[in-house]
Amino acid sequence: MRTLVLADIHSNWAALAAIREEFDQCLVIGDLVDYGTDPVPCIDWVRQHATCAVRGNHDHAVAQHIAPRNGGGFRRLAAATRPLHWDVLDPSRLRYLARLPVIERCEIDGLRVMLVHATPRDPLDEYLGNDPDAWSERIAEVDADLICVGHTHQPYLLEVDGRRVLNPGSVGQPRDGDPRAAYAVIEAGRIELRRVEYDIEASLNQMRQTGVDPWVTELTASLLRTGAAMTREEMDQIR
Repeated sequence: MRTLVLADIHSNWAALAAIREEFDQCLVIGDLVDYGTDPVPCIDWVRQHATCAVRGNHDHAVAQHIAPRNGGGFRRLAAATRPLHWDVLDPSRLRYLARLPVIERCEIDGLRVMLVHATPRDPLDEYLGNDPDAWSERIAEVDADLICVGHTHQPYLLEVDGRRVLNPGSVGQPRDGDPRAAYAVIEAGRIELRRVEYDIEASLNQMRQTGVDPWVTELTASLLRTGAAMTREEMDQIR
């Protein structure tokens, strides 16, 4: 069984389309939408291919017409692109986002797997990075062999108290200084973090064609081309 694991697509169809792995099943760990401007093909791909999927904070915000709890330049970017999502997403796609569970469980080759966008304690919003001690506390009561998470946009694979915590990184907006789309593949019990280059300029050209304010494309270009290797001050200067 070959399993593709994706997270944080963020309406970046060019990035998602570049992932051409063969797979038997696909797990999607939330945040299909926001930040980017091409949500329709991203949602449709997940609806067609995902064996299991969970809701992220941005999926929740778009579906419920509320603001996510992120800050600084990322909040501005989400606020700027969200009206476009409401314009182009029909009721069926919005219902799909709204009805995604916040926690899902499945089995992969005998492994008990939990999917949650952020953490089991706070499924939508808590940021928790590559910190085994913190994860030990968060998964102490979790009955699973593998916990798949997203949210931070930074890939890692941890061994924690005899279990594994996998963050495949972000497909559509990596934030670890590597602009390539990130994902993971699970096969025969082995987990591999992978990257693939994609046409960033195609994504930016699509964004320009939507008519968003020029600063939105400028900020997105800086984030995508550098893998978000920007300070908050640098982000705030782009207006």
